Amino acid sequence: MIHCLSFLVACSLLVSPCLGGCAEVDSLTEAVAGQGFLLGCISCKKREEVPARTTVDWHFKPQGEGEFRHIFSYSHPTADILHEDFRERLKWQGTLNHDIQVGAVYIQNVTFNDSGTYRCTFHRTLLLPLADERVVVEKEVALTVVATANREVVSVVSEILMYVLIVVLQLWLIMVLVYCYKKTWDEHEEREEKKALKAQEALLQMKDNSA
Repeated sequence: MIHCLSFLVACSLLVSPCLGGCAEVDSLTEAVAGQGFLLGCISCKKREEVPARTTVDWHFKPQGEGEFRHIFSYSHPTADILHEDFRERLKWQGTLNHDIQVGAVYIQNVTFNDSGTYRCTFHRTLLLPLADERVVVEKEVALTVVATANREVVSVVSEILMYVLIVVLQLWLIMVLVYCYKKTWDEHEEREEKKALKAQEALLQMKDNSA
């Protein structure tokens, strides 16, 4: 269930704006050491019909430190990893054109040193007829790295509901079997009573004829 939820969130982050309305989905905030993690960051334009040129920068502030480090920059089609701690570990997973709305990056082989605050900055230039307009949007993700994945509440609830449903179905099946057995037995008893009554009537009729 956890993997399914992660896959769905990842899919929602990677949907192209051309395929439907843009939705600003928050990033997940818990990664597992030794695994990969998708840092989500979405900034939707207020007016889809206005073209734009956008660049995205990622900064990172480790836990316990006070300053951000510039770790990644994307200006289509160029992606630059700017800090040695993330060398060969960051991969662009956002929009693949100049009009960027999804600025997600994927971290490979997450370590405990990756815990901290990540800042995603969109530098967007709206190409308007009279004059270009520049917009800056910042979003932050507080990431925690754990040794093992915590079970999601949705997963626990789903599992409980599954067991409850199994128990309810078993009880329902037992009740149906009992009902069918009782109905069959009642019909059998009714047939036997009718046979006994007919036999008794036939016997009385024979006695009357004899008399």
